[in-house]
Amino acid sequence: MVGSRHAVVVTHTRLRQSGTVVAEAVDQLRHAGFDVSIIDNVEAPGFGGATPKVDEDTEIVVVLGGDGTILRAAELVHCTQVPILGVNMGHVGFLAEFESFQMSEAISRVADHDYSIDERMIAHVDVWLPGAHEPLQDWALNDITVERADRGKMVELSIRVDDVEMSSFGCDGVIVSTPTGSTAYAFSAGGPIMWPNVKALQLVPLAAHALFARPLVIGSGSTFTLDILDDSASGGWICCDGRRQRALPKGTHVQVRESKSTLRLARLSGVPFTNRLVTKFDLPVVGWREHARDTARQGHADGGAGGDARTTARGDARA
Repeated sequence: MVGSRHAVVVTHTRLRQSGTVVAEAVDQLRHAGFDVSIIDNVEAPGFGGATPKVDEDTEIVVVLGGDGTILRAAELVHCTQVPILGVNMGHVGFLAEFESFQMSEAISRVADHDYSIDERMIAHVDVWLPGAHEPLQDWALNDITVERADRGKMVELSIRVDDVEMSSFGCDGVIVSTPTGSTAYAFSAGGPIMWPNVKALQLVPLAAHALFARPLVIGSGSTFTLDILDDSASGGWICCDGRRQRALPKGTHVQVRESKSTLRLARLSGVPFTNRLVTKFDLPVVGWREHARDTARQGHADGGAGGDARTTARGDARA
């Protein structure tokens, strides 16, 4: 006897209550032979705390929502081999594979095992509080932010790479981002976009009071260390993926490196990341110079097609 297939649908309460899309997705999954569980409210755990996990027999997690919902679902599959398939119900939806109107196709492909796996790098963070003998540990798919705890003051940070001091400055904070998170908060703060297959971490300062405070990109074998200086005007505040957070007293050391774990994203289309980038950001792939040349060429073509058009126009103007 063939065992049943188990799928978990992760969404949010507002979407579940505001329409029929979640119910339709569940019905389609059940019709395809899946036993379905629904999770619509993933509370953020405390920093360094244990997160609930999906059952070991889960074949796939289908996320109905935006990238924020996918980040919540990532907690459910962290340190497992269960893949996530995102169906975008939000705005940008970089992590989602399908848009809402493609949901039937997505579920059909999942039922047929017609997908590949895209493994995304995860960042691991160790937080050494003053006097602690063991670190608090957490992780992030997108980014780890260390910011000022006092809104009216700067936090003084020392930045080290592989235990070599690079810089120190007062700032609003810093973002340490994975390639996946490079299109999120780090991008808004002026950091570069990194393609998902790049094994690297980037650090982006936030309003740093320094002459040299540019984004830094390090390889996956390197480590960022952020020290909150003892004489900092403000303590710090750390947050992973906009969810798991806590206060950091002065004298705290934060180390960020590549995690041994990865997140498994189900990919159905095979569309390159570059296409996704152009589409999601609606990038102007034709520059203004090229656009001007094309307009000029079109003008010449129009003039050549009706040879007397410009002469007639000039004659009318003189008249």
